Amino acid sequence: MADYDVVLLIEKALSTADATQVRSLHTELTAEGERVRYHVLLPLEDAAARVEAAMGSLSGGEMLASPAMTMSEIDLDAVRQDCRERSEAELAATLEHLRRAGAEATGRIITEPPVDALAAEVAAVDGREAIVLTRPHIVAELFHLDWTSQARRKLGVPVLHLLEHETFDEQAGGPEGVSGF
Repeated sequence: MADYDVVLLIEKALSTADATQVRSLHTELTAEGERVRYHVLLPLEDAAARVEAAMGSLSGGEMLASPAMTMSEIDLDAVRQDCRERSEAELAATLEHLRRAGAEATGRIITEPPVDALAAEVAAVDGREAIVLTRPHIVAELFHLDWTSQARRKLGVPVLHLLEHETFDEQAGGPEGVSGF
């Protein structure tokens, strides 16, 4: 039985529908006797960025009405641990959804730049294709700075970009989707 390794770079946990949709891309290969294996990469959420985003979301009036909060008052280690636990739970959920969809799947949390980790994993497993599954990032995609564009420049395998929580028809601007700008 031949192996067909697919590396998935995801932004957050795959839903059951996302996992089923990813698996549906390779049912023909399985029917032809190839063993499809998924290798999932999930970037660890940046704790410092999370704290900054939370503090930055306070409006000007709230900042004036409350005493200033410094980073020393925030237990950054606790936030880091929370980020690690959330990422591990999201990875476990993703792997479970893929397995329920009939896939053979392994995965890991990554701390290195996502596209670098994707390239390294494709090389390590002799990946045949890569799938980047994210929410839409309109500005990054417009300037080709998104993960998919970077991966296409860096990898020597096909790279497919899927939008999380959207069917293929929705992504293609089909009957239920919105198309164009």
